[in-house]
Parts: sequence; structure tokens; C-alpha cells
Amino acid sequence: MSRANLDKQPGDVASMFDGVAARYDLTNTVMTAGLDKAWRARTRAELSPRPGERILDIAAGTSVSTEGLAKSGAFCVAADFSLGMLKNGAKRDVPKVAADAMALPFADLSFDAVTISFGLRNVADTKAGLADMARVTRPGGRLVVCEFSQPVFGPFRKVYIEYIMRALPAIATRVSSNPDAYSYLAESIREWPAQAELADIIEDSGWTACRVVNLTGGMVALHIAEKPSAPKKR
Repeated sequence: MSRANLDKQPGDVASMFDGVAARYDLTNTVMTAGLDKAWRARTRAELSPRPGERILDIAAGTSVSTEGLAKSGAFCVAADFSLGMLKNGAKRDVPKVAADAMALPFADLSFDAVTISFGLRNVADTKAGLADMARVTRPGGRLVVCEFSQPVFGPFRKVYIEYIMRALPAIATRVSSNPDAYSYLAESIREWPAQAELADIIEDSGWTACRVVNLTGGMVALHIAEKPSAPKKR
């Protein structure tokens, strides 16, 4: 088994996720006390997929989120650079594509909306990934990023950081198929930009009108943006 470093080399990150794929969904549910289901539901609600739309779900893992989105009647594609994750989601009846978020294998303007949950943090170049998501999205299309963030209440933020750094790896030792990967998870969450900073990065990457919805006190944040109908002025 392996873990990635914070330089986030794509091959290392993909290999690490291959190693946790077998028990990934169970581990997420245990470590979040079931909150992951509520976070996915709110992400779906904000994305608001509609019948006939084309939706790209990046970092889809075992395609749990993609399957939920497809219940809307939209055509939903699961993309992930971990073949292990995609194989472990084989039973879910949605199209699956091996893909690097920084070089998506889709034509320009292919999708009505793009979403990525708990995966943007693992992209080696955040702006490059967001820019390629904008490239494959039609003008006026939508982006919803669901990602761990920083709690907005100071005392809770301190407790949360301590929990991440100490409890997550310990819990993962009991339930994950690759506990070392969750040390990387904890470190990457601690190093991730806060809500306002990430909103600026999104708007600098080809998106506009970014707004933030904090979930669970800011432990997780949704960043919701649009693809401009006309090219952004520099």
C-alpha cells in the first residue's frame, strides 16, 4: 500500500486511492459519522441536474455520487484517475471514464454542469484543473465543488484541526484498507485554502459568480459558480 505526498503527483495519488478503494465508502461513512450522505445530498441539490442534461462528476470514486445524480434523468458520467475506484464501482450503472482532472478527455463545451466532491484538493494544480473543467462546460453551465474546508467558528476550528490530525488516521487504522492514506488526507485538509481564498481561485480559473455554502459549520464547503456566457475580460 502507498500514500501520496503533498506535492500530489498524479500517479502517486491514483495509486494511493487504488489502495483504499475496497473499503472507501465504508471508511468515509464511519469517519464522518454518516454526514457524507447529507453532504452529497446538498451537493446534488445545489447542482440541480435536470432530465436531458449532461453532467460530469469528477473524482467520482466508486460512482456513488454519480448514481445519485443520474436519478434526476440527466446523463451523468463518472470520471476518476483511480482505476481501482472505478472497478470497485462497477456495479453502478453509469458511464465511467479514467481521467485526470487537469487533462479531461472530453471535447470543449461537452457538459451542462461539472461537479467534484472531495477531489479538488488532490489535483496537483488546482487552477489547471478548474480551467479544464471550465473548458468542457458550455457557456452558462454550472460548477459545484464540495470540499473539506475551515470551520467558521474559531474554537470549533481548533478542535476540528486536532481531530483531523489525530483521530482520522487512528479511525482509518480500524476500517480502511490503507490507513496511511488517511494521514495524507488529514495533512491535505489542513493545508487547503479557506473558503474565500478558494472562491478567488475558482473565479481566476474561468468561472464567475462564485458563492459559498458552508456545511456542518464550515467543516465542508460548497463553492458554486457559473461558466461565463462570454469570455472573461482580462
